[in-house]
Amino acid sequence: MPRGVHANSIYNWLVARERKLQVKCPICKKKVESGDEDFPFCSERCRSIDLGRWASGAYVIPAPLDDVEELLEHPPATDNDNDDEGN
Repeated sequence: MPRGVHANSIYNWLVARERKLQVKCPICKKKVESGDEDFPFCSERCRSIDLGRWASGAYVIPAPLDDVEELLEHPPATDNDNDDEGN
């Protein structure tokens, strides 16, 4: 038993060790248990598909907007803005 676990919580500790988290594979939706080798994926194939999606840019983590009012007052320059200056 690990340090800091009191006698009255032995049951909870043992139950927590036996319980496995069961989720679905994010690619094919098969059931996967937390103890499986490829967790949270069901297989090496699904793991590779997910990695390929990250590498190709299919998954994107958006950056939070710092100040919406500042962006409205000073929008970022676009390519069209540069074309107007030359005319």
